[in-house]
Amino acid sequence: QVQLVESGGGLVQPGGSLRLSCAASGSIFTFNAIMGWYRQAPGNKRELVASITPGGSTNYADSVKGRFTISRDITKNTVFLQMNSVKAEDTAVYYCNAQYGLENYWGQGTQVTVSS
Repeated sequence: QVQLVESGGGLVQPGGSLRLSCAASGSIFTFNAIMGWYRQAPGNKRELVASITPGGSTNYADSVKGRFTISRDITKNTVFLQMNSVKAEDTAVYYCNAQYGLENYWGQGTQVTVSS
């Protein structure tokens, strides 16, 4: 059974930092799947925040470039999203995603709230 388990979400003040983690299990491995972080705020469409390919190439939404960094630890089969200089508009439910072959998997989502 494929499972993506997220952690690290919560409340953070504007300008602060937060690191999200996504641990993959089952048949999903971060070194042969495209891993991504998405987010969705109420009333908005789900949008891609960042992704990393098996080859290590990264891609970021314009709104988070220079502030967020996606990375992975292959030995732990885990992908991270380092969020720096967070803004109120970063408030959303963040979802971990894995694209493996023809399959597409999602985590349950974790709430990130940026508020003073």
